[in-house]
Amino acid sequence: MEVILREDVDKVGARGSVVKVADGYARNFLLPKRLAVPATTANKKIVEQEREAHLRREAKAQSDAQDLAKLMANVTLTFRHRVGENNHLFGSVTAKDIADALEAQKYHIDRRKVQLEEPIRTLGEHTVTLRLHRDVPADIKVIVEPEQ
Repeated sequence: MEVILREDVDKVGARGSVVKVADGYARNFLLPKRLAVPATTANKKIVEQEREAHLRREAKAQSDAQDLAKLMANVTLTFRHRVGENNHLFGSVTAKDIADALEAQKYHIDRRKVQLEEPIRTLGEHTVTLRLHRDVPADIKVIVEPEQ
C-alpha cells in the first residue's frame, strides 16, 4: 500500500514522502495513529500544504532561537552555595536552578533545554550549553561561589 507520511517515522521515511509499506502496517499502525494518509491526489495536495506550513513554522522558530542566542551570548549566572571543608559544595547547581535564574533575568527557557550531563558540584566558572532549537545552541557562563 502506498501512503504519504505526515510525520517522520523511523526506518520508514521522512515527513511528506510517499512510501510503499505492508497493508497491515498501514491499516493497523500508520493510519490509526495519523502518521500517514493513503496516497491519493487529494491527500498529496493536503500533505504538501501541511509540509509548507511546517517548514514556515520551523524557520520562524529557528530564527527566533538565533536571535535569543545572540542576546544570551554575554549572560553570566552567579550562584552562592554553602561549602564545607576543602571547598566541597553542600548540594549542587541543577538544570532547574539555571532555568530559574534565567527566568529571573527575563529569559524564558525550559529546564529541559539546559544541557547538563550532571549537576555542577564544584566551585568556579563553568560553561553550560542551552539547546534553544535543534540547530541553535547557546553557551552561558555559570559561576559557583562560596556563600559568605
